[in-house]
Order: sequence, then C-alpha cells, then structure tokens
Amino acid sequence: MLCPYCECADTRVVDSRDSGADIRRRRECEECGRRFTTYERVEVKTLTVVKQDGRREEFSRDKLRASLSKACAKRPLSVGRLQSVADDIEARLSGLGKAELPTRTIGEMVMERLATLDRVAYIRFASVYRDFRDIERFKTEVDALLQPGEESGANQLSLLGGSDSGGGKRGKRRRQGRTGRKAAGEQAG
Repeated sequence: MLCPYCECADTRVVDSRDSGADIRRRRECEECGRRFTTYERVEVKTLTVVKQDGRREEFSRDKLRASLSKACAKRPLSVGRLQSVADDIEARLSGLGKAELPTRTIGEMVMERLATLDRVAYIRFASVYRDFRDIERFKTEVDALLQPGEESGANQLSLLGGSDSGGGKRGKRRRQGRTGRKAAGEQAG
C-alpha cells in the first residue's frame, strides 16, 4: 500500500476493524510516520443474466426483490421472509460458479421457492414468467399445484373451492346484495 503523503510502499497496519460490508484498516507509513485509513471490500463476482432475446445485463438483486414483491402483494408474507428468499436465490446463483446465467435459471428458482412459500404468489409469478396465452395452460398449472396427496402449507389459502373461496367479506357482501335485489324484485312483481 502506498502512503498518500510520501508515496512510500513501506506501510504497516496499526489497527483493523470489520465494519460490515468492508474492513477498515488504519495504517502507518514507515518512512514519514503519518497515518491514514484504507477500506477493503470483498469483490463479489458479478453475474450476467442472458435474456431470452440474447441481450445481456448485470444481475440485479433489486429486480429479483421487486418481482417477488409483486407476486406476493397482499399475501400473508413478511418482508423478512421475502428478503430471505431473495438472499437464498442469490446465494444459489453465485454458488453455481457461472459468469452468465439464462433468465430461465433464475425464474425456475423463484418458482420453486414460491411453490412452497405461497401458491397464490406462485400462480401470479408463473402467469407472467411462463406467459400463459390461454386458460388451458393456466388451468394445467393450477391442477399441478392441486395434485392429490399434496398437503397445503399452514399459510396457504385455497385456490379453488374451500370454505373461503368467496373472497372473505367482499364475497359475502356480493351474495347479500344479490339476495337483497332478488327479494326487492319479488316484492315489486
């Protein structure tokens, strides 16, 4: 390390502290005796994402978090849980040891995690990721989730049927509204 004052290459570390993302080192020049501070960061290998059309761009953790947030909007999932999923996916991508990854790899990892985390979020993500063009492909995906013998998680809400398929309070109001209109129609007629 060169001294910023006299440019001597002979410096020694006096103090070293880990400050989270980097390491702070206090150094002293052997030539002029002056002290200065340096910061060291671990260089993380950048991942390049190869899009379906062949374009390449740097992996964006923010894009990953945004897509998870959109899929899980208004679902009973904490921000910390989504953060954990994003951390896990990023670690797995880095662990693959490849400089370039197709978007398909990232999408499949997200779908794998969402399928176990929240089925509604999974269907939301899958509908965009797999670009369902017709209702049959969408139905096939939902049917795959509802395979007999699979237990739904404690936080999973029923996709089709079940005791709360009417949408909670909103569904009850609609039903009451229809009943009220029908009764009013019978009285008038």
